[in-house]
Amino acid sequence: MIGFFERFAETCFHHFDGKVRYWMTFNEIDNQSDWRNAHHLYQDSGLQLDSNVNWEEAMFQAAHNEMVASAKAVIAAHKIDPQLQVGAMLAMVPIYALTANPGDQMLAARAMQYRYYYGDVQMEGEYPQWLLKYFDRKGYQVPISAADRATLKAGAADFLGMSYYFSFTVKERADHKVEFDEHNDLVDNPYVEKSQWGWQIDPQGLRWILNWIQDRWHKPIMIVENGIGAYDHLEDDGHVHDDYRISYLRAHIHQMELAVVEDGVDVIGYTMWSPIDIVSASTGEMAKRYGLIYVDRDDSGHGSDRRYKKDSFAWYQQVISTNGANLDDVSAE
Repeated sequence: MIGFFERFAETCFHHFDGKVRYWMTFNEIDNQSDWRNAHHLYQDSGLQLDSNVNWEEAMFQAAHNEMVASAKAVIAAHKIDPQLQVGAMLAMVPIYALTANPGDQMLAARAMQYRYYYGDVQMEGEYPQWLLKYFDRKGYQVPISAADRATLKAGAADFLGMSYYFSFTVKERADHKVEFDEHNDLVDNPYVEKSQWGWQIDPQGLRWILNWIQDRWHKPIMIVENGIGAYDHLEDDGHVHDDYRISYLRAHIHQMELAVVEDGVDVIGYTMWSPIDIVSASTGEMAKRYGLIYVDRDDSGHGSDRRYKKDSFAWYQQVISTNGANLDDVSAE
C-alpha cells in the first residue's frame, strides 16, 4: 500500500504541476487517536479488526505505514518540482487541564503528546521518546526500521495543514494513570459554550493552538477547515438567517488575526468549512449543516437540491473581498 500511495502521489504531482502548489497527504490523520470509539473502522486508515487483535497496537502500526507513505510523497514531490509544498494535516484540538491540580496538568500534557505525536513524526521526522517508552511498556511490536527512520527524516512535511472546530478538557483519572483515553477522559469546560452537537465553542483556543504549533514545529501553518455545524432553518422566502455561524467565524478569524499580528505565528492561509452544505462526516447527517449555501436535502435524501445563499454567504463574501479587514455584519441579498 505504501508503494501504491507513492505512485498515486507522483501521478497527481505530475498531472497538476504548475496548477497546484500546496498538497496535503492524509486528512486529519490524528483522529485515529480515538481508536476506542472507532466502531470497528478507524478514521483515516479504514482498518476492520477482529476482537482478538490489540486495536491500539494495530493503530500505531497503520499510522506508521501512513506516515512513511506521506514522507515518500514529500520526497517525490520535491524531486518532481522543488517548488511544491507538501504538508501534514491534523485535526487540532487544544486539550486543557480542568484545574491547576498537577494530576490534571500531567494528563493534559500527555493527551497533547498522544494526539499530536503524528505531527512530531511528520513535521520533524522523528518519533518522540515518550512514545517509544510507551511501546516498550505495553509490549507493542511496531517495527520502525532504519530505512523508515531515514525516510521520515528526509520526507518531513513543509507545512502543517490543520482543522479547528473545538477544544477538549480533561481531569486526572481515578486510577491516576498518565494515559489518555479520548473516549472516556473528557470533561466539560465550564468556561465555554457548546454547539448543538456538544462541541465546545472556543475561539481563543484557535490562537492558543496556533501558538502551540509554532513553538513546537516551527513551520508555516495553513488552516484548511474551521466552522460550526448547526440546524439551519430555510424560511419561506428562501432566506437562512444563520447569525450564529457569522458570530462563530468572526470570532475565530479575529483570534487568528491576533495570533498573526501580535504573536507572530506564520499562518499562510485560511479556508472555512464549508462553502456548501454536505453530509457531515462526523455524524453522517445532512441536518448538521456547515455551509454558507443551503442545500434543500434532508437526512433521508428527500428534497429538491435547490441551493440558497445563507446570511453568512454575503458576510463571508465581504470578508474575502477585504482580505479580512472588515468582519462587520452585512445585510444578506
